[in-house]
Amino acid sequence: MKIDKHLFRALAQFWNPGYSCFTFGKVDLVPTIEQYMALLQCSRIQVDKVYSKAVNLPTFLKRVMNITRMCEQWVTARIKQKGDSKCIHWKNLKDLILAYPDAKKKVDIFTLSIYGLVVFPKALGHVEKAVTDLFDQLNKRVTPIPTILAETFRSLSAYWRAGEGRFIGCAQLLLAWFHNHFCKVDKVSYRVFSKSYSPLKEIVATPRRDDISEEKRIVIFQNLQEEDIEWRAPWLFPDEILYQSRQFVPATQGLAECEFSYRGNGYKKRVREMVSA
Repeated sequence: MKIDKHLFRALAQFWNPGYSCFTFGKVDLVPTIEQYMALLQCSRIQVDKVYSKAVNLPTFLKRVMNITRMCEQWVTARIKQKGDSKCIHWKNLKDLILAYPDAKKKVDIFTLSIYGLVVFPKALGHVEKAVTDLFDQLNKRVTPIPTILAETFRSLSAYWRAGEGRFIGCAQLLLAWFHNHFCKVDKVSYRVFSKSYSPLKEIVATPRRDDISEEKRIVIFQNLQEEDIEWRAPWLFPDEILYQSRQFVPATQGLAECEFSYRGNGYKKRVREMVSA
């Protein structure tokens, strides 16, 4: 999916880091776990199993060896240090995909590459160590969606505060989510009930204008009204969504007064008071 840079830069300016949502005047929007799961068609994964970094993990070297089935010497020669993380270059993985005789292993390496290059593009052109940590748990039916959303929110907040720089998140998926809230439909196509239906394929195949400047996008966003928004994506089934803010957004008034440090005298008492409040 081609990234509309004007759209993305305009969209990022309306990110509200205090509430972790996009605020367009009186309209608030934020991607949810349910929406991203539907987009990536992973709703059959056990949603109660989320990724958490395990203790006593194998080294990056061992994990790459397990995934690629290559010897220690081959992997060691190709591991690079990029900033504060160890990585392996995409070209090395691409060569394996083209040469590997095992079809399943080809898919595994290609999937790892997609996670490193598109979903979590921290080191350009490389797959970094943290991505292999997550990838190692996917075969245990762990859903990656909360991690993808958390990194998206973190990156948006960092991008918003800096006012520039590189967004370290899956911009393609974020824009795919965004487009579906501005696509008015009168009825839902029967195709969404087909097992072969893919909302992402439909989004990619839909022609869109990319000649609207960032300034014009900002003006459009500033003047958005509730009736301009498609609140439920046409491919999201009603039993998979939450709508109307009072159903799920907690009250935040006075939240700042509840902050305290997890150290010093009496902090355990404060924790008990918060839990029982």
